[in-house]
Amino acid sequence: MKSLYLECNAGISGDMLVAALLDLGADKEALDKALQSIPAKGFEYKISRVSKAGVNCCDFDVILDEEHANHDHDMAFLHGNDDAVVHSHEHEHHRDHDHEHEHSHVPHEHHHHHEHRGLQEVIAIIDATDMSAAAKELALKIFDIIADAEAKAHAVEKNAVHFHEVGAIDSIVDIVAIAVCADSLGVENVIVPELCEGRGTVRCQHGVLPVPVPATANIMQRFGFNVHLLPVQGEFVTPTGAAAAAALMTTDELPQSFKILGIGLGAGKRQYERPSILRALLIEDNAQKKTL
Repeated sequence: MKSLYLECNAGISGDMLVAALLDLGADKEALDKALQSIPAKGFEYKISRVSKAGVNCCDFDVILDEEHANHDHDMAFLHGNDDAVVHSHEHEHHRDHDHEHEHSHVPHEHHHHHEHRGLQEVIAIIDATDMSAAAKELALKIFDIIADAEAKAHAVEKNAVHFHEVGAIDSIVDIVAIAVCADSLGVENVIVPELCEGRGTVRCQHGVLPVPVPATANIMQRFGFNVHLLPVQGEFVTPTGAAAAAALMTTDELPQSFKILGIGLGAGKRQYERPSILRALLIEDNAQKKTL
């Protein structure tokens, strides 16, 4: 029995997960078909190779136009410097490339000043996107998990949640990409032993909040994740990353002995002391193989 093992030792975000799944062998043609059919404007995307701490990784970048860009990768801004000069091309989760060229980044969860979409509007966009029924179901499940977490955090009904952070097009692209890539790999058993998160605070749509931010903490609680706090300041687990892990996870227990059949490395964007790399391993349980 083959399983997908998500090793979240440096956190997880939407763009990191897409990149790791692509590196593992997800169907790029199916991804291109889906992303090009999304009924929304204001974005492009790029798949490339980058070096993270000297390790060759895949990078998935959603590049927003000037109207939709945010500041999710401006480290001074994220961590409380009100006077920080924000780079117009930087945006959402972990992006701390040792990069040789500009990246403009991917889904976002924390600062969308331009587009606020409700859950029904997001559902309509997903429904109109060209992807398999299983991928569509997974994308909707991820958004529903985030909606529940945001509703709890803000004490509102789920359908009243406006996705400041997740409703903008970059997050929709990320979540559609996660769903299409995961579906194309066809692995039903997904192992997430723990989520490693940082400490301190991070600037979000609603101000400077403690890490993990409320929506992420709510997802961690609801799905019973094992959480390990790193001795590092910063947000390593984003709401999109946590929601995707929750939607995919079938167990938190690794087999005692296994063979590695495939390796995918997904690069993050934020610059922290610990390089943000998500490793996705396709593994085979040795014990189960022996009993067949």
